[in-house]
Amino acid sequence: MAEQLENKASEAEKQGEQNIGLQSRISELEIMLEKREKEIFILTKKLEDDNSETLSGMKNLTAQENNLLSEKEKLQPEKALLKENFAFEGDEASNQVRRLIDEANTLQQQLESLHIQKTKLELQFERKKQKSSEKLNEMENQKSELKQMVEDLQRDLEAKGDEKNDLILILVFKYILWFQQIIKPRKYPKKEKHIEREQQWRILEKTISNQPLEFKDVITNSTRRSLRGKHKKYTGPCMAINPIDRCWRCKKNWAKNRKRLAKCVLGFGHKTRGGKKGEYYLVTDNSDDDVVNPKLGTLRHAVIQKRPLWIIFAHDMNIKLSKELMVQSHKTIDARGENVHIAYGCGITLQFVHNVIIHNIHIHRVVRSSGGLISDSEDHYGYRTVGDGDGISIFGSSKIWLDHISMSESQDGLIDAIQGSTAITISNFHFTHHDHVILLGASDTYSKDQYMQVTLAFNHFGKELIQRMPRCRWGYFHVVNNDYTHWKLYAIGGSTHPTIISQGNRFIAPDDPLTKEITHRNYAPESEWRNWIWRSEGDRFMNGAFFVTSGPPSPPHLKLKKKDIIKAKPAIFVGRLTKFSGTLKCKEGVKC
Repeated sequence: MAEQLENKASEAEKQGEQNIGLQSRISELEIMLEKREKEIFILTKKLEDDNSETLSGMKNLTAQENNLLSEKEKLQPEKALLKENFAFEGDEASNQVRRLIDEANTLQQQLESLHIQKTKLELQFERKKQKSSEKLNEMENQKSELKQMVEDLQRDLEAKGDEKNDLILILVFKYILWFQQIIKPRKYPKKEKHIEREQQWRILEKTISNQPLEFKDVITNSTRRSLRGKHKKYTGPCMAINPIDRCWRCKKNWAKNRKRLAKCVLGFGHKTRGGKKGEYYLVTDNSDDDVVNPKLGTLRHAVIQKRPLWIIFAHDMNIKLSKELMVQSHKTIDARGENVHIAYGCGITLQFVHNVIIHNIHIHRVVRSSGGLISDSEDHYGYRTVGDGDGISIFGSSKIWLDHISMSESQDGLIDAIQGSTAITISNFHFTHHDHVILLGASDTYSKDQYMQVTLAFNHFGKELIQRMPRCRWGYFHVVNNDYTHWKLYAIGGSTHPTIISQGNRFIAPDDPLTKEITHRNYAPESEWRNWIWRSEGDRFMNGAFFVTSGPPSPPHLKLKKKDIIKAKPAIFVGRLTKFSGTLKCKEGVKC
């Protein structure tokens, strides 16, 4: 009996020793957990405050996570043993085991929370890394553009002999002045002076508009920028200066890779691809005798086909259109390599079509169409009323790109885009000898024109132009890096609250003091047009030219997609950017 009591006493002592060891182990675990919580809090705080140490912090977190997981794994056998030994030894040991399990679960939750925080930090780091990469790429692109511009400038100056150093200094000085200039919108004129000047302007408008324009032959007329463009007398190396031209020009194999041109359009018409997916169609006949059943090989037969076509010309041509030329969708009219004129007849009509490119062609002396039966597709013809006499008429159409065209003298307008037309880019034009140059929106009551978006870029508005460069209604119009060297009434006008953004243009005002204002608002009192968004940013004003701005300084709805906008270059470079405006003289196998 005594031996049994001694055995029980020894077992009780061992049990007590185990309980003491368990309590000390639990205390150690509690201390360790407190340390871990502090370490986790310090690490989390450090990660939130210092993004620069994100990567090293994530590595530390991963190491801590691995250590905690290993500690957890070490505790598992002890936890299992305690459950087995103290299953029937009273409530105190059971409560200690439960407490230990709860603490282990809490530790697991902390680990999961720590893992979530680490994942968020990794995502933030990746986003910052991506933004930094995009910013770096943008800076590299700007650097490349500036480098290309400097290289072009140096090549252009090689042929100028002793003057090149002086010219470089002048251009650099002007460039510095442009960046230092603080551009402020012109204040509105006083109401009394504005009314008086408006009355004088109306009298002048009637006088000029009623005077018939007497032109010499625009093909041979000697001007500082002829109908073929300012580059006619240029004999130096090939120069592709503006971003559209740099995409395809100055490459010897341009004739073997004509369709590369379809990738070069910028601005609102940037999605235009023309006949890129179609086959080539060679125009061999300049006649236009049958407008209902046009002859194979004529331009009219090519443009009425329903399938995509890339239309080129076999030789130089003068095409006199007997009726308006109705063009189907998915067409490119590409006259590079030949000297092609559409003149002394009717003009080109794009009606309810899309995806059309017209490139490197002369259009001048267009007259009104007499109307009648005309084919508008290969399987349909219909009756057309009398035409207005526009050079190019765009009616209810989209994705249109007009590039490197020389235009003058039409019976009505040179270019009209109306009735919901949109996604249009007009670039590298040379306009001369005309009154109503460009009309964008024809009716103050046709509200669908509010969706019209047109880009005018790298164009030269030259000799004997009077007004409408452009004249806008309703829509959004981006006028960027154009050269306005002549106008007799005004350059940019509009009605019905159009949005006009003028950036990096050069305006040289006429000598008449009544016509030095670039802008003109039609059919609206000042109280109304003050709210129209007309902005001038980085424009260059010469000979007293001035731009009357209006609207809020930072309208919220002017944010557009990056591809819709051509980034303006400094206005001092406009002369170079438009140096090769109008048609180009290209030859196969030679840089164009």
